[in-house]
Amino acid sequence: MAKSSPPRARKKAPARAPKPSVDDEAAFLASYDASSFPRPSVAVDVVLLTVDEADLVTLLLPRGDHPFKGAFSLPGGFVGMGESLDDAARRVLAEKAGLSGVFLEQLYTFGSPRRDPRTRVISVAYYALVSRPRSAEVRPVSGPAPVWGRIDVPWESETGGPVLVKQPEDGSAMVLAFDHAHILGMAVKRIRGKLDYTPIGFQLLPERFTLLDLQTVHETILGRPVNKDSFRRRMLASGQLEATGEHQQGAGRPAELYRFVRRSAV
Repeated sequence: MAKSSPPRARKKAPARAPKPSVDDEAAFLASYDASSFPRPSVAVDVVLLTVDEADLVTLLLPRGDHPFKGAFSLPGGFVGMGESLDDAARRVLAEKAGLSGVFLEQLYTFGSPRRDPRTRVISVAYYALVSRPRSAEVRPVSGPAPVWGRIDVPWESETGGPVLVKQPEDGSAMVLAFDHAHILGMAVKRIRGKLDYTPIGFQLLPERFTLLDLQTVHETILGRPVNKDSFRRRMLASGQLEATGEHQQGAGRPAELYRFVRRSAV
């Protein structure tokens, strides 16, 4: 006679988590003391870049107060309690450069505990790209007059690291405040890395440009020459350009003018 199998034990249903009470959460938030924990300050710094002939240049502001009094810093400011990071970056550009409606993208967060000697400040860095004609519109609403410094990159390709910035008049080195030499270096590394797979270079050109203008922008960002013929073939085959039917007049053969076909956001 076959032995019968013992009855199987019933599996207990998993306990359901109680639904959170709206009233309980409201009471918790009402009694929550944010001062119980140390809170760092949050700032935004904006790297504004353009190409001036064969130089990559950035906008800097002379510091009239401590810390780093007499040095130069990127346009920046603290984030308001009711302000998003993107809104803070746009506000900084409007107040300290008088610019709006330009290409702006979040770059990196810099949070070294001692990056600011005043207190614990975390900076969310952005970079903005403008054409040289648009850069001439820089008119700060308040504060000191900005200076366009020439960026000197001491490393190749996308190695990364801090960069040097030089005075446009005499080429002397500009002393940068905080960790802004590293922030600038990160911006250069980023746009070098994106140059081949996004139309980022067009953000540094006027609405109409020649192929030589486009090549100059690429060479300036990369810090090295590119092969003229292969570069032009690649750009014309990319589908990102369209001829305007106009030509740039000057010495020698008139150069054809192109515009960027804005198919998607960068």
